[in-house]
Amino acid sequence: MIGNVLHPRIVENKDWATALFIFAFVLIAIAKSMFENRFNEFSRLIISDKYIKIYRDSSQMSSWFTVSLFVVQLISLSFFIQFVLHTFGIVSKTDWLIYIRIFTFLTFYILSKYLIELIIATAFDIEEFVEQFNLQKVSYRTYIGVFLLPINCFLFYYDSVSKGLLLVFITLVLLINLFTYLISLKNYQNILLGKMFYFILYLCALEIAPYYFMYYWFTKN
Repeated sequence: MIGNVLHPRIVENKDWATALFIFAFVLIAIAKSMFENRFNEFSRLIISDKYIKIYRDSSQMSSWFTVSLFVVQLISLSFFIQFVLHTFGIVSKTDWLIYIRIFTFLTFYILSKYLIELIIATAFDIEEFVEQFNLQKVSYRTYIGVFLLPINCFLFYYDSVSKGLLLVFITLVLLINLFTYLISLKNYQNILLGKMFYFILYLCALEIAPYYFMYYWFTKN
């Protein structure tokens, strides 16, 4: 008599990710329908700085358009970070608890960094520069987040993504981020020349040190 051995079938729950992807695309669709002209300029941000020139006022930081796409950025970047960790065998890409932790950490990190930047800007008397510089960074990084969203969908639902392909995506994101950062510095070079010492302190304290410590912690742990 042949005995049958039953093995439990493990089915990964992907419904939570599907709901988040739909929510992010809905936010983008609403932003496009309510702010059509602004969204069209935003979509050309990588090739034209017209959007930055038009919406450069600091009040734009709290506008519904900026906030809604900032949420999309957080959703998208959190997914991408989880995919990177999954590819290197650290976490599972379908673990929603891990995603919540990444999303919470990313949100807390960005918002706390923004508040600290405002405090330091007041101390160094470079409020005008930091406000506009932050608005540019938010705009460009939100653009990267929206750009990553369809890539995240592909990475999540396709189970045979190679490390080489993921490294290509990571390199592309880093290059775009560096390119947009240099554009921001170029746009405000006249302001920087008069406050170069304070800007170097600001750059070391809030633009270099946090990423260095995160890299150090990640590689050691």
